[in-house]
Amino acid sequence: MNQFSGGIVRSLALYLSAFAVVAIAHAQNYPARSVRIVVPFAAGGPADIYARYLGLRLQEPLGQSFVIDNRPGAGSIIGTELVAKSPADGYTLLLMSNTHTINESLIAKKPFALMKDFAPVAPINYSDLVLVVHPSVPAKSVRDLVAIAKSQPRGLNYASSGNGTPYHLAGELFKSMAGVDLVHVPYKGSSEARTGVMSGQVELMFDAITTMTPIIKSGRVRALGTTGLKRSAVLPGVPTVSEAGIKDFEATIWLGVMVPSGTPKAVIDRLNAEIAKVVARADVKKTWNEQGAEPMSMNPAEFEKYLNDDIAKWARVVKASGARADQ
Repeated sequence: MNQFSGGIVRSLALYLSAFAVVAIAHAQNYPARSVRIVVPFAAGGPADIYARYLGLRLQEPLGQSFVIDNRPGAGSIIGTELVAKSPADGYTLLLMSNTHTINESLIAKKPFALMKDFAPVAPINYSDLVLVVHPSVPAKSVRDLVAIAKSQPRGLNYASSGNGTPYHLAGELFKSMAGVDLVHVPYKGSSEARTGVMSGQVELMFDAITTMTPIIKSGRVRALGTTGLKRSAVLPGVPTVSEAGIKDFEATIWLGVMVPSGTPKAVIDRLNAEIAKVVARADVKKTWNEQGAEPMSMNPAEFEKYLNDDIAKWARVVKASGARADQ
């Protein structure tokens, strides 16, 4: 190595060392101001509820406020694009769900690519969905519903919180596996979809157990089946869709946090560690379990693998079901 090339190597080493020192200092001082959690879904749904729950419990250990910013629209695209274009400094977080992994195959043209423009931070929790019908629908079981749907092709409507959401794809998966033809009615958010079913504007819906259970218990809708492979502890009297006739049917909704690509690793690791502490708390587990949600904990690398696996899973479902973003 000559003197010139040796000088370049030394300069590069000094630069990298200085960069590492700056990154560590940034992480140690993080956060120095309030942090925004962008929720690309409407208020009142699981993503909004758990974003607020998480934000409140991150404020004390991190010493700054976590502000929830609901930016719904276009099946999560509007709020997600906002985060993709935000500075990669850890002060704008994306509260995401499997809507995002579904959209990777369902929506070909998006202003971002999930695994390119974002970095995984941590998962939060997951919950089963529950299939409900308005009381005016005579079905008392999944088999009844399938029989009615087969006798009335495109005669029954199912609500969702928008194209590409877990509620939408659960309906498409049900249509494919049960061999029925239902009409998809996308709403602007899960709260509006819920209202649509309760009012009888649409006949049925797959919804998160965490938000639908109180409505079921009030008698405003009738539960026919839950979407896990085992019965929910929250609704033990309701069979799974699988045991009720659609063998091996499974669909869940999960939530997680991502940040713009390029966010310092030390900041990502700090956020991951603090989120892991929240979801591991006994009081959090108890509250979430009572609601039908199960805490999730992974390091960033594990969460990245989980995301890639989920993208591949839903790509298969989208292909098999023939689902489209405009359905």
